[in-house]
Parts: sequence; C-alpha cells; structure tokens
Amino acid sequence: MPHEIDPERFAVHGHHGRGFRQAYVRAGVGGVPLLCVHGWPETKRIWWRVIKPLVAAGFEVIAPDLRGFGDSEVGPDGFHDVASHSLDLHNLVVRGLGHERVTVCAGDLGGPIAQDLALRFPGLVERMVLFNCPLPYDRVSMARLRTRSPREARDYYLRQGTDADGLAAELDTPQKRQSYVATFYTSRFWAHPGAFTDAGTEREGVGTSPTVAFHTAPFADAARLRAGFGPYESAFSAAARREPARTGPNPDVEVLVLFGTSDRVVAPDFDRMATIVFPRHLGPFLLRDCGHFVPWEAPHAVVSAASLLCRDLLRGDQGG
Repeated sequence: MPHEIDPERFAVHGHHGRGFRQAYVRAGVGGVPLLCVHGWPETKRIWWRVIKPLVAAGFEVIAPDLRGFGDSEVGPDGFHDVASHSLDLHNLVVRGLGHERVTVCAGDLGGPIAQDLALRFPGLVERMVLFNCPLPYDRVSMARLRTRSPREARDYYLRQGTDADGLAAELDTPQKRQSYVATFYTSRFWAHPGAFTDAGTEREGVGTSPTVAFHTAPFADAARLRAGFGPYESAFSAAARREPARTGPNPDVEVLVLFGTSDRVVAPDFDRMATIVFPRHLGPFLLRDCGHFVPWEAPHAVVSAASLLCRDLLRGDQGG
C-alpha cells in the first residue's frame, strides 16, 4: 500500500547525545516504551508496518536509525561496531528520552545490540522480542545444533568483513550501491519468496519493485553504505571495535523468540539456540511464509508478540 512505503509517513527527530545526529521515530508518547532496533541492510523503515499497530496496542514506539544508517550521521569516532551502537541507544533512551526501563524488539544486527544493551546496562532492558539474529555459541550445549548458515550464504559476510574498502570502491555509483543491497531483499533468499514483490511487477529489484526501492534507497549514499560494513569488519578485526561486545547467556531478561523459518542466512537452529541463551523465554514461535525481515514480512506476529510479552505492563499492573 502506498502509505507503507512513504518515507514521510512518520515524523523523524534527532538526538545529538554522542557527538552525531541520531535520527529516530517516536510515536505513542506515554505508552509502554518499546525500542525497535533494526539490522543490516535495514533502516528504521523496516518498522513502518508495525509502528501504528503497536501504538494502538499501548506502546511508545522508539525506532532509531543506527549510526551510519538511514537519516543518522556516521559515527564521529569511526566505529560502527555492536558496542558503539549499544552505547548510542542507551544515551538516546535514557538521557535523550528519559526512560529508565524499556522493552526491546530486535533482529539481525539489532539482536546482538539488544543482547549487549541488556548485559551492559543491567535493569535497562526489561523484556525482549528477538528474531532471526546472531547468537553466542556454546560448544557444549549447542554441539548437536545447526549453528551456522549455509556456506553459499556467507560470501557477503566475508567480503564486507575483510575487504570493505574494496567492495565499496566497486560500488561506485548510487545505482550500484542500491542494486547491491537489493539482492538481500530478493535473490539471496533472505526473505520468503515474493515478500518484497509489488503487484504488477514481473520480477524483483530496484526499478521494478517500489517496496525494494523504499528499503534500499538510504544505502545509495556511499558513506552510509561503507559505515554499514563496520559491524562485519569488527567481527574480523579488533581495530574495528570500540570495545568487545557483551554477549552470552542472559538468565535475567524474559525473551519472546520469533523465527522466520524461510530465512537462509541465520543459523538453521536459531530457535533452539535462543532457548539456551535465554532460559526465561516464551516460544519459540515459528512463523510460516516469513524469512529474515520479520517486521515487514509478518507485522501481525511482531505486534502480537510484543503485546503478549508486555500484557501486564499494557494493563498498568503494578510490579509487572
């Protein structure tokens, strides 16, 4: 629907707490705070389908662009790793918006950021909706699980992590950059087939699918696309990390686990891994005909999951 791919659909605000402008959408002020953290190659636009339903359910939705993504500026210190993103979000939520506790909804890169945020700042993350993202590996408890994505799906990861400058140099026009990102929504099979195909288009891709163009347009900017490779570089090089990310089992935060099973980039046993990492879990709930981009592909599931997880908070129960 046209309004779903309207870049101006929601007012965009700016926060300057850590030396750069971080853009964010804030809707439903006064509701239960829900921080929505996008991944790669996404921006805050991945939440466009769920913002209004979440507000209607009683949430205050906070959907930022991570540093170097969308309408946010690149990090002034040159770091775009998980720890930097986590510190940015803490500054935005606590100092910028005045929240002491939030529920977090996150997938892809947003997943490790949410996990770091919960461990780095105990008590800040009250609950979490987590889907299709990297998880810490435990050699003993996960020994029999399928914990790695198919080899043919990992070529992008190696290139962006070990030859980011070379790849950026090849993608030397806005069209090339946008077309490169479009493959993650289409031919790489991250999404369920047809999830980003618009009615009346015979094939998926920039120029034929307005929905794909809507999600990929922010990556036409060279500086932002290059910054988006930062988290991958940090997986291979300590020099690309501000500091190590904080990941590991978290027995303190209640987590509702969703899994878009058509995804071909995360671990095939993501759902089973998540139950080990988060002993206090609900689910996992497996989503039919849904892949990697859960908020866009299954918006009803995200709204239902957040509402279920926070049902007592939405009612205003004391001590929930």
